[in-house]
Amino acid sequence: MGQRIATTVSPAGATIAYATAGSGPPLVYVSGWLSHLDLSWALPAERAFYEALADGRRLIRYDKPGCGLSGRATPEPYTMDRELDALRAVLAATGAGRFDLMGVSSGAAVAASWAGRHPETVSRLVLYGGWPHGPAVAAPEIQRHVLGLVRQHWGLASDLLADLFAPDADAGTRAAFTRYQRESASAETACAMLLMAYGTDVLDLLGRIAAPTLVVHRERDRAAPIAQGRRLADGIPRARFVAIPGRSHLPYVGEVEPLVREIRRFLGLPVRRRGVAPALTARQREVAALVARGCTNREIGERLGIAERSAEAHVERIRLRLDFRSRAQIAAWYVAAGGVN
Repeated sequence: MGQRIATTVSPAGATIAYATAGSGPPLVYVSGWLSHLDLSWALPAERAFYEALADGRRLIRYDKPGCGLSGRATPEPYTMDRELDALRAVLAATGAGRFDLMGVSSGAAVAASWAGRHPETVSRLVLYGGWPHGPAVAAPEIQRHVLGLVRQHWGLASDLLADLFAPDADAGTRAAFTRYQRESASAETACAMLLMAYGTDVLDLLGRIAAPTLVVHRERDRAAPIAQGRRLADGIPRARFVAIPGRSHLPYVGEVEPLVREIRRFLGLPVRRRGVAPALTARQREVAALVARGCTNREIGERLGIAERSAEAHVERIRLRLDFRSRAQIAAWYVAAGGVN
């Protein structure tokens, strides 16, 4: 399954990158705290999750202002209005019309806010790992500690947050996700977005949501307590709440099949058979390892005893086979797949 990336400009003038995959009625996906359209597609576990959502739907994802492939952040405070402005721009660019909407983590509040303000646009709403009232997600002293750590020590913070968000991830996925966080946003932007997540309050909008709603939460989620998921569901008329096993906050880590099964059933899609991930030859894996180490085509050729042009051809075949656009994606894929970098 291929991913197509384009950009649009929000009403406020921010450049927003968005990606589409699959075909069918639109399913608009609002990510959590940080995202990167290229690097998320390079992580095998995360890509498999998106491909499961895009099987029978046109999956539309986007990077928020100042995040991932979107334009650099402006100095203004990060607010819900900026979040909704970006979503509005993506909807206009993709011609989504009436659509299914899914929000994960802090993106659940954004999706709920849109569905409450524009109920006529949303056919079905899926909320995973979310909360309606940010101040209740963690004690004030914990929030201050996390914000201070992100602001002052972004490298260390990304390591610690990877453990919090994905305790069940294998070493490769965790290492790739740690790097992915730092590539997604600067410390200043990450802190501003996290501050907004902690300050979110959409309780007053929940009762205005008219779309059939599924709220899913992992039973032992360490980043967002399950009580917050229940509170989210309790405020939405006729919402269905489903608790699934696990403790990882990231939807694509841990026991993923129960989550995918609940979402696809709710969207009226058949049970999906697991796809087979594309594989590389032994030589291509050698080349990918050297790309992950930052080698140029000339250096790859010298190390493997092949011509520079042959090394370039190997890199291009890897890129096409994995549906990647850059060497950075190859490097991220190699680390996530268990390679050593």
